[in-house]
Amino acid sequence: MTTQSYTLSTQRQGFYKITAKVRDALQKSGVVSGICVVYCPHITGAITLNENADPDVVHDLLLGLDSAFPEDKRFRHFEGNSTAHLKSGATGVSQTVIVENGDLLLGRWQDLYFCEFDGPRTRTFYVKIIEDVHRA
Repeated sequence: MTTQSYTLSTQRQGFYKITAKVRDALQKSGVVSGICVVYCPHITGAITLNENADPDVVHDLLLGLDSAFPEDKRFRHFEGNSTAHLKSGATGVSQTVIVENGDLLLGRWQDLYFCEFDGPRTRTFYVKIIEDVHRA
């Protein structure tokens, strides 16, 4: 098993493609078959797997999350970023992808994204590759 950490700079809110960095971690590991876990240790960020072909999808995801979690003057969190916490909780802080033949088993239109719901920030995410030791 191996763990790699990666850093990125983000803006206020957005989705940042991280698939290339995750593939970099996979290549460095030398693992041919197993699983890959991508994890975000930030409570106002998230990791998601979604469409990579149409940039309007990311726009629509952000719009939908803004609609689902609007600013509300009743929020009490002193930092004023309660909606970022809600979006992170709803989206999730990790994704697991199968590794087969030395690559991520992603669909044609899929990419991994770091989701920034606060920011701007310098963010870290981790990639853990776990080898399938029971391969036939």
